[in-house]
Amino acid sequence: MKKIIAMLLTVTLALALCACGSSAPAATETAPAGEPATEAAPAGEPAAEAVSYKIGICNFVDDASLNQIVDNIRASLNDYSEANNVSFEILYDNCQADANVMNQIIANFQSQNVDLMVGIATPVAMGMQAATEDTKTPVVFAAVSDPVGAGLVESLEIPGGNLTGTSDFLDTNAVMNLIFAANPDAKTVGLLYDLGQDASTAAIASAKEYLEAKGVAVVERTGTNVDEVTLAAQALVADGVDAIFTPTDNTIMTAELSIYELLAQAGIPHYTGADSFALNGAFLGYGVDYANLGRATGDMIVKILVDGADPASTAVMTFDNGTATVNTETCAALGLDFEAVSEAFAPYCTKVQSITTAESFDDLG
Repeated sequence: MKKIIAMLLTVTLALALCACGSSAPAATETAPAGEPATEAAPAGEPAAEAVSYKIGICNFVDDASLNQIVDNIRASLNDYSEANNVSFEILYDNCQADANVMNQIIANFQSQNVDLMVGIATPVAMGMQAATEDTKTPVVFAAVSDPVGAGLVESLEIPGGNLTGTSDFLDTNAVMNLIFAANPDAKTVGLLYDLGQDASTAAIASAKEYLEAKGVAVVERTGTNVDEVTLAAQALVADGVDAIFTPTDNTIMTAELSIYELLAQAGIPHYTGADSFALNGAFLGYGVDYANLGRATGDMIVKILVDGADPASTAVMTFDNGTATVNTETCAALGLDFEAVSEAFAPYCTKVQSITTAESFDDLG
């Protein structure tokens, strides 16, 4: 009897052990139809670290347009960083139009081994080009009016070197058309610019060609700082010009707040190559959307750093510059009606918009 009981206990124990060793498989979670299944990382393995890039941005001068570009480059990179496992360390500085300071800033970027440099405006882009001749560090420029004429790229389509970027090329003839749309009887037009600004060279030559072909007298006045620009503006008032044209010239831009009232009181409309001039009091700014240009510059930085695009074959971006921005306060001071002006400009613009005087776009609320 004891043997039988022992045998039964042995069989029972064996069956129990088999049951433990052959339990039913655990249920698996399947991916929804049409979505790929994801594989979990092995237990204990750390999550992949975010890829990080170091970028050096140098601004040429503190003005509304260029600052708007910088703000939108930052915003573009921040948006990409939040949506992807990528981070950008940004080193930012402003040389305030001082070539020696600019070279120090670029040297500092190089000493910190930045992965890419960003040059805002032509002089900075040229400084970065010279500094990276041996290292070939990628450079993305922004707001360069004539990249080919400045020798930064071989062509807009195929830059050919370690630089590419965004251009704020100005259709000078379009601005000239606006002058005569508002005042068909204009006999004398003043050209106000800085001789040292590469961004002004081609635009001023184009304006002179247009005006001379039309039989309109041209008066040129130049300045290299706020005081000189103010004296040049006073001289143009004394010259009795009917209108004044300034291209995308950063020197005149920084002086606009100091001269717009003088010109308005004299009844002289100031036609310029960027909406930031109109923000600072000029009668009209005609040109690209600098916020959009900044965003596009940020996208190009990502394309080069993250996607591995070669600057040599990454085309320079240009933009439609058919928006006319009219300062309504200056318009009224000139004795002009905004609605009438808008109607006169409409055939020559994709859009006519209004603005009021402020120091920066942030001040508009």
